[in-house]
Amino acid sequence: MINRHGKRNILFFILILACLAQPGPSICQDSKGQFSDETLPKFEGGDFNRKIYFKHKLEFSLDTGWLPNNIPFIFDPFMGEKWARVPMDYTLVPIIPSLRWHWGNIAAPSFIRGNTDLTFSGSYTVIPRGPEHLYTAFMFGVRRNFVQSNWRVVPYVEARGGVGYTDAKGPEGVLYAQGQDLTFNFILGGGVRYNFNPRYSISTGIAYMHVSNAYLSQPKVYDYGINVFGPTLGVTVGMGKLR
Repeated sequence: MINRHGKRNILFFILILACLAQPGPSICQDSKGQFSDETLPKFEGGDFNRKIYFKHKLEFSLDTGWLPNNIPFIFDPFMGEKWARVPMDYTLVPIIPSLRWHWGNIAAPSFIRGNTDLTFSGSYTVIPRGPEHLYTAFMFGVRRNFVQSNWRVVPYVEARGGVGYTDAKGPEGVLYAQGQDLTFNFILGGGVRYNFNPRYSISTGIAYMHVSNAYLSQPKVYDYGINVFGPTLGVTVGMGKLR
């Protein structure tokens, strides 16, 4: 014979099975008839990443990096310049808050499957090593997310660039320092993003950052520029109503 507690457990088990099998709204959902944004519903059919990467989604991200490795300007060989590093060591620590706007839904076949987001950023860069002390800039960028079905880890590549200000020391006679306060920059990078749920994620990767004044300070002060790379870390939060 099955006692009262056994019957209760059997009824509870049957209720769970009914909830999982229900294709439409059911009592397993919240009071609004929608799944919570705080979890990735593994029991739903299809790809849960479509709740994370979709057209017109808006996100806020905060990225930072530690860029202590100095290298030559990566495009020197294409410009007919000598591949040589400037004998001035810099370390840059960029802090970059951004708004990310997803351009489209997940599309494309195989390993290029994913979507693209446009990035609008402000940045404040600390310079713990080098004659200048700070660098502020506005940047615009593009990130390609390579989204595979139901993967929480999503690889990405990105590029962004813009215009900024630094306290240039070249005009004061410091050799190999920056030639003027007005400068331009770009950042190339890649990494992986881990999605906890449709709203929150973290990312880590590597980035190359270039700063120079595009030869505007010449011939008065030579434009040496800064070319550094290193690891990055970021946090992303979905904004507004999610799917």
